[in-house]
Amino acid sequence: MAEAKKSRKKTDEKATIDNLGAGLGNKPPQAVDFEEAVLGALLIDANCVEDVMEELEPNCFYEPRNRTIFEAMSKLVNEHVALDLLSVGEKLKAMGKLDEVGGTLALVSLTERIAAAAHVEYYVKVLKQKCIQRELISAAYEILKGSFDDGANVDELIDMSQSRIDAAINNNVKRDFRDIGSVIKEATDDLEALQTRSGISGVPSGFETLDKYTLGWQQSNLIILGARPSVGKTAFALNVLRNAAVDSNMPVAIFSLEMSAIELVKRLITTESGLPADKIKGGIKMDPQDWDQLNYSLKAISKAPIYIDDTPGISITEFRSKAKRLVRSKGVRFIVVDYLQLMQGPPELRGMREQEVAAISRMLKGTAKELNIPIMALSQLSRNSVQRTNSNNRPMLSDLRESGSIEQDADIVLFVHRPDAIGLGDTVEDKEYTEIIIAKNRNGQIDTIPMRFKGGQLRFVENTSGTFESAMNSEASVQSDYSPFPSGDDFSNSSFQ
Repeated sequence: MAEAKKSRKKTDEKATIDNLGAGLGNKPPQAVDFEEAVLGALLIDANCVEDVMEELEPNCFYEPRNRTIFEAMSKLVNEHVALDLLSVGEKLKAMGKLDEVGGTLALVSLTERIAAAAHVEYYVKVLKQKCIQRELISAAYEILKGSFDDGANVDELIDMSQSRIDAAINNNVKRDFRDIGSVIKEATDDLEALQTRSGISGVPSGFETLDKYTLGWQQSNLIILGARPSVGKTAFALNVLRNAAVDSNMPVAIFSLEMSAIELVKRLITTESGLPADKIKGGIKMDPQDWDQLNYSLKAISKAPIYIDDTPGISITEFRSKAKRLVRSKGVRFIVVDYLQLMQGPPELRGMREQEVAAISRMLKGTAKELNIPIMALSQLSRNSVQRTNSNNRPMLSDLRESGSIEQDADIVLFVHRPDAIGLGDTVEDKEYTEIIIAKNRNGQIDTIPMRFKGGQLRFVENTSGTFESAMNSEASVQSDYSPFPSGDDFSNSSFQ
């Protein structure tokens, strides 16, 4: 039944391409003579069978009769049966397709089309090129049809367009095996390049101890940052985002499904300026010195390559489309999603929450691999993390909410744990004490990193001095009355540009 549907789909695509070609006064790209030459080579030379089967698929054959014969040959190869006139004819007969392709005489005529299989590699190359051209025509038709649909979702249309074109090319480009010698050479070249760097090969977090375990956020990695509500997930993610953009001048982006763009920017202003959050929110009036401090401190972050999308309830397909555009047009190297459970999964999984979250998690990982950048997705935790009485209520991997697939898809899982957030902090030091728990690290160690959370300034500070001199984690920032001004200087005339 499935094969029948697949066959009808291929037939419909061929009819569509034929109609388009007729409308333009052209024949669809095809090379029927080369198709017959390849089939003839498969029948007379067993040495070329494996190479041809590895490179070609049935849709590489334009002529339906030739496609059917190749499908029969593919089945025989999978059944470990040698290809010859008798075996292929018998398989076609069993499929009920022998008369459809012209009988045994048609198979005999194929062997007469080619004297030797010496040039079959070239024939295969031609067939693949024609196949790519046909698939691009089919993709263009689908894009054109969707573009004329007034009810189409534009972001989904863009994502479909990019995916169809990429698939038309990538599906016909096989990745060959590699000998270990060439891979070792590539690995040693990479090691040599790392010797000239600071040791961080990925996107730096700005926290020295964390970067020792991760060497920065690595390409293609999915990082999950989990915590209970109001513990500091967004604040920590913004600290990391800011450090990459301001200190390392790396283009970054954040998709905020919970907060508006202006709320996020106010948080960044609070962190960067060192001013109390109540002043930035407007609860406490700012004096002239505060304005000078604000204007001076924001010069760097105002020019930082940070891009914000605050679309509420964004679908995973819309996210993929926008992420691709950001990487291609802005060179974005790190993306944060705040937060995973607020995204919308595939429409067919709506109402099946666990499967929907699992699909979102898989697609986030797939997007990170496709774009070759790290993606950090924030995640809520279940109530189990605060109901346990052991281990100071520290969160565990099993606490990730709504799907076990999240921990499976993630390369790194981090938890923000603040004892004060669950009523276990008494002194000022206790209230600031925070643990960044590395619960999973596919390519490194797991551990717990002690930090302090400056709630008034939305900053996380390591107990040891930070790697970067920033408003977040420099030694000066540990002081509660931190100011970015050099002592003794007057910035009363400074202005925010």
